[in-house]
Amino acid sequence: MIYLDSALIPEAQKAVKWRWIKGITTNPTLLGKSELSPEDTLKQLRDLSPGELYYQLTATNFEDMVAEGRQAYEIIGDKTVLKIPATEVGFQVTATLSKDIVCAVTAIYSGAQTAIACEAGAKYAIAYVNRATRLLGDGLGLVREMAQLVQGRSTEILAASLKSPQEAAATLQAGAHHLTLPLTVLEQMTTHELSEKTVIEFNEKGRGIKSFK
Repeated sequence: MIYLDSALIPEAQKAVKWRWIKGITTNPTLLGKSELSPEDTLKQLRDLSPGELYYQLTATNFEDMVAEGRQAYEIIGDKTVLKIPATEVGFQVTATLSKDIVCAVTAIYSGAQTAIACEAGAKYAIAYVNRATRLLGDGLGLVREMAQLVQGRSTEILAASLKSPQEAAATLQAGAHHLTLPLTVLEQMTTHELSEKTVIEFNEKGRGIKSFK
């Protein structure tokens, strides 16, 4: 599935009209760009999203993270996916909440963390592909390693931090199940200059069942 990575209402409204976006992912930075409060932003995104809406926990200790996760579920409802950081306490929170709320372990940078995400009951393991390339040298290699580790498990790979259509396609080829991308990259993925040229040639030289002027 392909998701919009944004917390801006106008961007969500535009992307949803395409009818092929399956859901919306957010993070604290994206929510900080919204003119609305986080709660009001999430409520509007919930109503707009055709599927899952991801919310990332900002608390840092176990009790507060669990409470924040349950509060997010009260706001978003059955569309909720909690993004929980890949840390020692994060995995503990995932194992606690995943029984009741769909969870995604985010900011994974190793195969070992992927294995723990599976054991903790996460539905999704999130890799920051472009950032992993900058920090580790090979973000696509990380995705390939993760894909081997989740094979036969219920956990799926969601790839984020994608900067171009080419990187998005390569990430799917490396084994990612899902992608989340900013609006600009999603728009770029739908177009190619040769496609535009081909359509013009067909329209100039051919005809259909209806004439357009």
